[in-house]
Amino acid sequence: MTGKLKTLDELITIVAQARTEGKIVVFTNGCFDLLHRGHVHLLREAKAAGDLLIVAVNSDRSVKAIKGPTRPVTSETDRIELIAATEMVDYAILFDEPDPYSLIAAIKPSVLAKGGDWSADKIVGAEIVEREGGRVVVIPYIKGYSTTEIIERMRK
Repeated sequence: MTGKLKTLDELITIVAQARTEGKIVVFTNGCFDLLHRGHVHLLREAKAAGDLLIVAVNSDRSVKAIKGPTRPVTSETDRIELIAATEMVDYAILFDEPDPYSLIAAIKPSVLAKGGDWSADKIVGAEIVEREGGRVVVIPYIKGYSTTEIIERMRK
């Protein structure tokens, strides 16, 4: 496993150091099942919003709870390895909860980035980031590039 995969305690230390250096910490999260162009677009735009990009990846159990019994298609080990391998991702963390609220509360990123399939008022953790003086960035969704749509096309 890559050196980009971190525990929450490690990320808290890394983020504290980054802040002392004046760096902007960006956080995003997702299932990232079947990595595709839409994911790459999200990660590029998220990275462009700051200096350090942390990506939280839902565990297999979390994905199954959110998406249903046939998901994930790709294991958490494979999904986090692929995310960590992308050049724009600085650090990755796996999480088992249905949403990243507790991670966001602990990390307190300067920027919270989510894909355009989420409306700003529905983004988990937005109030934490804004209360701390940060901002929420909604990255435009690329039509036709979601794992669910790709799976549906494959079934047809």
